[in-house]
Amino acid sequence: MARISCDLRFLLIPAAFMFIYIQMRLFQTQSQYADRLSSAIESENHCTSQMRGLIDEVSIKQSRIVALEDMKNRQDEELVQLKDLIQTFEKKGIAKLTQGGQMPVAAVVVMACSRADYLERTVKSVLTYQTPVASKYPLFISQDGSDQAVKSKSLSYNQLTYMQHLDFEPVVTERPGELTAYYKIARHYKWALDQLFYKHKFSRVIILEDDMEIAPDFFDYFEAAASLMDRDKTIMAASSWNDNGQKQFVHDPYALYRSDFFPGLGWMLKRSTWDELKENHKGRQFIRPEVCRTYNFGEHGSSLGQFFSQYLEPIKLNDVTVDWKAKDLGYLTEGNYTKYFSGLVRQARPIQGSDLVLKAQNIKDDVRIRYKDQVEFERIAGEFGIFEEWKDGVPRTAYKGVVVFRIQTTRRVFLVGPDSVMQLGIRNS
Repeated sequence: MARISCDLRFLLIPAAFMFIYIQMRLFQTQSQYADRLSSAIESENHCTSQMRGLIDEVSIKQSRIVALEDMKNRQDEELVQLKDLIQTFEKKGIAKLTQGGQMPVAAVVVMACSRADYLERTVKSVLTYQTPVASKYPLFISQDGSDQAVKSKSLSYNQLTYMQHLDFEPVVTERPGELTAYYKIARHYKWALDQLFYKHKFSRVIILEDDMEIAPDFFDYFEAAASLMDRDKTIMAASSWNDNGQKQFVHDPYALYRSDFFPGLGWMLKRSTWDELKENHKGRQFIRPEVCRTYNFGEHGSSLGQFFSQYLEPIKLNDVTVDWKAKDLGYLTEGNYTKYFSGLVRQARPIQGSDLVLKAQNIKDDVRIRYKDQVEFERIAGEFGIFEEWKDGVPRTAYKGVVVFRIQTTRRVFLVGPDSVMQLGIRNS
């Protein structure tokens, strides 16, 4: 019995060691699983944290998107309100211009670019005579480009409306060496006229440049011209300018003429004419005064001072008050003018040969001088000191080839072209 008990003890010892070993292995395995579980839980917590961060970030961005959409909607609403407000102001402006049932005679636009000092002088001159008749002649400035000094000066006036033309298209000239400035000016003119005729619905527009002063009867003159243009559809435009309007070549502030040459430099155009013609005047003619109603002081500009000292600076600006409403301008209509003008030319005494200036000065009556071609015209014009230039086969100021100017105050000189004899019925002498 004692032996069996002893054997059992020996057997229990290995069993105890085995139990202890198994327990240790179980503990080790449990520890490993616990570590892995802890790592998994930690990873899950990290992923959860990252997920929450992403959710929060998405939520913030969604909030920003919503805020931006709200801001856009508000801006769209404000834009609509602003457009409505602008339209209201424009309607009020037009209503103000037409108050009392009076429609404007013409809009007046000063074409500007980059000469703020010139612009100020021009606007000062215009406002001097425009203010009393502002309802008849609403004033605009149209700026080509973004010169800040010109823009600031334009916006400083509350008596006028500012327009800005921005043109970034490259200029392609028709011939090599041409100044691109003239192409840009042409684009600006077209844009401004379209704005005033089609957007603002004016029936007439008077175009001035930013280097001009106007005469006291400037607006009365154009009001009379407007009536004449309504009566005679063969008149394309009326101008306030005479290329040969230098002091020594003019006398009568009441005298007006038709011309085949476009004078420019202060001119009025009708919307119906602009609709029809745009770039081609189809044989129509222009009205011009003998004594200018505009004075061009722009020595520096796109033309680089061309002709200024000889032809522009000596221009006579009218200083006589003319009651144009009392004047009968019927003689300027197409049916009457040819007869009227040819009568003046026929009554003039013909002279020829050399020393034409001296001969003309020694005759007390009007004189007429024949020229056979452009070369001879330029020679004779140079002797008297008037413009020698032709454009598109027409001498400056000419009507049916005849150029008229004064010498020694009252007497007229008519330079008569080769085709004028037949067109005006003048004797070939």
